[in-house]
Amino acid sequence: MQQVQEKMVRVVGLRKTFGHRIVLRDVNFEFSAGKIIGLVGPNGAGKTTIMKALLGLMSTDAGNVRILGQPVSVNTHTIVTQQVGALIERPAIYPFLSGWQQLRLMATSLEQMTWVVQALQMDAYIHRPAKRYSLGMKQKLGIAMALVNRPRLVILDEPMNGLDPQSVKRLRHLIVQMAGEGTTFLISSHILSELEKIIDTVILIDQGEVLLQRTMRQLRESTRQSLAVRTTENARALRVLLQADYPVTQRGSDLIVTKPVALTPLLQALFAAHIQILKVNQHQEDLETVLLRLLAERKA
Repeated sequence: MQQVQEKMVRVVGLRKTFGHRIVLRDVNFEFSAGKIIGLVGPNGAGKTTIMKALLGLMSTDAGNVRILGQPVSVNTHTIVTQQVGALIERPAIYPFLSGWQQLRLMATSLEQMTWVVQALQMDAYIHRPAKRYSLGMKQKLGIAMALVNRPRLVILDEPMNGLDPQSVKRLRHLIVQMAGEGTTFLISSHILSELEKIIDTVILIDQGEVLLQRTMRQLRESTRQSLAVRTTENARALRVLLQADYPVTQRGSDLIVTKPVALTPLLQALFAAHIQILKVNQHQEDLETVLLRLLAERKA
């Protein structure tokens, strides 16, 4: 229980500029051990810069980073070497070495190498030279290199790039399994539908600023719900529901009720008007829709 509450990462007042361009603007966030954190935002928002700062790969103009309470910078990152695994941008792979040989350069034991190869189902090609790997094979090798020593923190930048659906599913399962065993994950991905299935918390960043940090439970509680109704007489059904003060509009062949309402009275109003109902669907915003709405509201 103590480990779950431990602050794995704490970022305070992080700022970074490239020339006259401000990349990070007073970035603050923290999260505990054993969690899966999604770092999301548009291209150029600053996600990769944050990840590089966490790994001590990039200097910053102000602020500080701590992992497990220890400071991280370009000059001080012993904790990163010992406790953190990462895949940032593209895997750093030697083309003439086999995947197995590259894992051996990083691994602390053959047992760990065998475990990660089997977990990602790389047995069929792990002994081939990496120059013969497909994009997906290279991506899995990069992920394997990040995971092989079972680090306490894993930072993954677009880990699902190039992976087929089966490999994506296997990776999701492995991440959840490792998080259950205490590993913390910080994952950046544009494939929000996949990210939504595994993350505990989302950090949304735009133009170098953290717009929000919320648990998925908090985010789902704030999502908008709607009801789609299709009838044999949509024009008349629309009039009936408007007269009954329902917040309803027509969109294509459906009537959309834009706020949560009790379903039974709504259906009874249509039945009383002798209108035949063809379809009723309840819809809740997914992560992608919510975040796009929040970004649009910010720019409005």
